[in-house]
Amino acid sequence: MWWRFLKAVRGRQHRVAATTWVAAIAAVVYTFAPIDLIPELVLGPLGLVDDLGLWGIFAVLFAREQRRWLTGLESKARTASAL
Repeated sequence: MWWRFLKAVRGRQHRVAATTWVAAIAAVVYTFAPIDLIPELVLGPLGLVDDLGLWGIFAVLFAREQRRWLTGLESKARTASAL
């Protein structure tokens, strides 16, 4: 199901919300940026909490986008079957 969703996004059959794009870009940039709110060098594994939190926010937004896409597919199927 996820693969079909990604193909729909790539094929521009589903438009992803701007907040999801911003969260995705922020998660990638923040993960690889040398500046960190909770540095791993000082706190060890505890320093990954802020990175995981940002990726968690992105995961929730991504799942929401997939649910929106599925809802759109279901409504299109109902409309087609009603005709």
